[in-house]
Amino acid sequence: MAHAFPPAQLPATAAAARADGAGAPVALPTVSLRELAPFLLLALVLGALAVYFVGAEQGATSLLGGHVVHEFVHDGRHLIGFPCH
Repeated sequence: MAHAFPPAQLPATAAAARADGAGAPVALPTVSLRELAPFLLLALVLGALAVYFVGAEQGATSLLGGHVVHEFVHDGRHLIGFPCH
């Protein structure tokens, strides 16, 4: 069976597991919460913006004039249960 990467390009643990042929478990990398925090914060901000634009834009706290945003997210608003009219 051909492999996508030659053994020289595999990580050390994967190359060792392949060399002995026993299918030894490969250690997965760990990611600390400190390294993950910026991405979680970005996801939280983008999620909050999405909920705002779908649920509240064109209402009492409108940031943009007109009905462009309302019409753009109209069906999504009903799909997730936000009343709009």
